[in-house]
Amino acid sequence: MSELNQLLLNLNHKQNFNEQDFYISKSNFYAYQLIQNWPKWEKNVLNIFGEKSSGKTHLTDIFLSKNKGIKIDSKKLNDEIFKELKIHENIVLDNFNNNIEERLIYALLNFVDHDNKFLIINSLIPINEIDFDLKDIKSRAKNCIFAKIDSPDDDLIFALLLKSFSDRQIEIDKKLIDFITKRIDRSYSKISEFIYKVDELSLKKKKPINIKTVKEILKE
Repeated sequence: MSELNQLLLNLNHKQNFNEQDFYISKSNFYAYQLIQNWPKWEKNVLNIFGEKSSGKTHLTDIFLSKNKGIKIDSKKLNDEIFKELKIHENIVLDNFNNNIEERLIYALLNFVDHDNKFLIINSLIPINEIDFDLKDIKSRAKNCIFAKIDSPDDDLIFALLLKSFSDRQIEIDKKLIDFITKRIDRSYSKISEFIYKVDELSLKKKKPINIKTVKEILKE
């Protein structure tokens, strides 16, 4: 279908990160429970990991809506930011990867430990599997609570599709959503991509999405 190939995904759609918009399933239950149980954690560093678009940022936004703290993107971790972190009990380091200067990571872990603060690190893989050069970071990275967000099950996929279509005011029959749920890749990124493609087509065609269109998007 040539029309699909010409689509540009609109990745700037406003997303709601309220707790009522977070669907709990067995895929994310453990991570959600940890967020709810703060500060009764065994350790003061929590590493939530899972693939892109799996809800890590949403979870930490829920956490920060209930508990005072600050969220910083890993790209903005620098020497100056520690002055700002000093006044916060809870720190969220979002989009963590191994491209950050290791001395800054080590400094942050030390800072949290010495000042009795709490740190949540969102990452694609568990931080104890990252090949750090500094041995001190390797040992510190093991001393965390690890919460994996698993691949979505059918219930979560259905809920994500239903909520996303509703947010975008896309009219689509629930039986068709059930059809999609049983056939789409069990991947948060693929689900997100599918939703944006449907969004673009719905705006372009200005009519309800039918099964023919859905099948063609799924084949993409």
